[in-house]
Amino acid sequence: MASEPDFEKLLNSAQHSAYHLEMRDGYMLDEDYRAWASGDASGFHDARSSWWHNLISSSVARGVEVHRARIVSEPISQYIRYEHEITGPLNIKAGEVVRWLPRRQATDIALPGNDFWLFDGTTLLINHFAGNGDMTGKEIVTDPAVAELCASAFAKVWNRAIPHTEYQPD
Repeated sequence: MASEPDFEKLLNSAQHSAYHLEMRDGYMLDEDYRAWASGDASGFHDARSSWWHNLISSSVARGVEVHRARIVSEPISQYIRYEHEITGPLNIKAGEVVRWLPRRQATDIALPGNDFWLFDGTTLLINHFAGNGDMTGKEIVTDPAVAELCASAFAKVWNRAIPHTEYQPD
């Protein structure tokens, strides 16, 4: 079950959909975040951003729906403020559709324990994080019951979440 998956290969092989559920209020405090936190917004346009834009836009051009849903605590953390600010120039510009769900509105949704990408409703890329937001590993899961649980959770979050252009964080 555990192997070191290649996200790019998984996305490039998707035929219909790639759904991403994020549920943490903070992730890795990488160079881009640190630059943003110090007032330098130019980090959104580095080589990694270009790679992401090309990867997502080519998937969308092939007809793959790329959706990202974020469950967030309010008032939002500094990290979520950063994510909200870069979502337009990074995610939306590339062709992703992004929605936000305040955590208080997710209480009655059965959620998996980890963030994930779900490709074509069958293959999960599970992301594991340490308490400080550092990535600790990834795994591929193809168990149909787990894929269905994650698909159901994503659909419920997605249907309730607020489109990026309408979400005004506290």
